[in-house]
Amino acid sequence: MKRKDHVKMHSYPGMVAVVGVFHEGKVNFMAAGWHAYLSTAPPMYGVAIGRERHTYDMVKKSNQFTINFLPFDDAGFIQYSGTVSGAEVDKTLTYDQPWRMEEDFPLLERAYLAYECRVHQIVPTGDHDWMIGNIEGCHYKEEKFLENGLPNFEDLNIPLYLGRSSYVSLNDEVEIKEVKDPLSFKKS
Repeated sequence: MKRKDHVKMHSYPGMVAVVGVFHEGKVNFMAAGWHAYLSTAPPMYGVAIGRERHTYDMVKKSNQFTINFLPFDDAGFIQYSGTVSGAEVDKTLTYDQPWRMEEDFPLLERAYLAYECRVHQIVPTGDHDWMIGNIEGCHYKEEKFLENGLPNFEDLNIPLYLGRSSYVSLNDEVEIKEVKDPLSFKKS
């Protein structure tokens, strides 16, 4: 492999979360490709948001946000919410995406999973800040998950972002392989 002078960003394909935020009577949603579940005790979730984003200021001022996961049929809204600024348009009025408020947390009605998060810490990470939130509430559609907690791909079609405004569908037609390594008892 030859060394290059520039960095090749390779974090896709991946799930995109839609961040929801409510502040001073306004609601905004923004797609975010860089996000992660960070802790189980206490439950925490993090999302990278650029400091120049309208959502960044709203989260910083409100000290809370939601993380919404939408099915493949809503890839259009995911793309729209990540490319149009809430400072310029009210996305709740310009796109037919039903939502509701749960206390001060905006939740997307078609989300199969959503977290209510209160900001625990904001960590600067270059051109983005990592917004780390304590998960205070979890909403999910039971039929979208199996008893063991894994996604039910017979009833769920997850969009994976490929980059360049392209998404691929992850559903029951994708091969799922369970790996049982004989050394899986060892911790790394």
